[in-house]
Amino acid sequence: MKPEDIDPKVYELYDEYCHSTMPRRVFLERAAALAVGGTVMAQALLPRYAEAAEVSFTDPRIKALYVDYDSPGGTSGRMRGYLVQPAGQGPFPAVVVIHENRGLNPYIEDVARRFATEGFVALAPDGLSPVGGYPGNDDDGRTLQAGLDRGKLMTDLLNSARFLKAHALSTGKLGATGFCFGGGVANFLAVEMGGDLQASAPFYGAAPAAEDVQRIEAEMLIHYAEEDPRINAMRPDYEAALKANDVAYEMHVYPGTRHGFHNDSTPRYDAEAAKLAWSRTVDLFKRRLA
Repeated sequence: MKPEDIDPKVYELYDEYCHSTMPRRVFLERAAALAVGGTVMAQALLPRYAEAAEVSFTDPRIKALYVDYDSPGGTSGRMRGYLVQPAGQGPFPAVVVIHENRGLNPYIEDVARRFATEGFVALAPDGLSPVGGYPGNDDDGRTLQAGLDRGKLMTDLLNSARFLKAHALSTGKLGATGFCFGGGVANFLAVEMGGDLQASAPFYGAAPAAEDVQRIEAEMLIHYAEEDPRINAMRPDYEAALKANDVAYEMHVYPGTRHGFHNDSTPRYDAEAAKLAWSRTVDLFKRRLA
């Protein structure tokens, strides 16, 4: 099904489904009540990860493995992540890639592999690893993540960024990016890490509190979907705080896009906008992490 064939009301319902505890059954039932063919539209919006992978885990340009590391103050004191490096000895500039609100799913692992093909060592931490890890489907992952202590989860992700920065494969120059929940974490890392983070590129993520923006020293590249009222409501205050504190930043709103436009496993994906946002992000990291 083409993206333009999906009723806007079903897109809005999918956004609610993704950001709440709504069961899949209820999502499908409500979609059926919203529009003729609503069930088919709703099913088309569910991710198809195997069809969307850009870089295979066997790609000769990269080396990938799962790593375990300490995370004091986090959910369990230990964390696990997906570490991907370019082929070669390194060290390499480093990028931490933060998942959405459902754990380390295949889309985020693929993004980490994409960064490795661009010359970065990338770590995609799994915030669910202290409770068994991403369970293999987004519904159960979303439920698991909602049950975590938010403060401890954020500590685990901050510790992950610090682990990568200090890793033997890293030059010590660090960038951060993330999507949805992970975009908010990329903003959080910019606040918490100060001068230890060189650049951050959040995708449609929650903004930090205005009073915390003064702590940001990273260069910020902030991506927004045009049709994303929940996140976009935070943008004016965030931009005012960035200006007031002389933070180097760019904000881009991608016309005609919806929340999740970079995720190529669902019809929310916008190829043109995703490609542009990706090239801007890679260019920023190559410049600031060199």
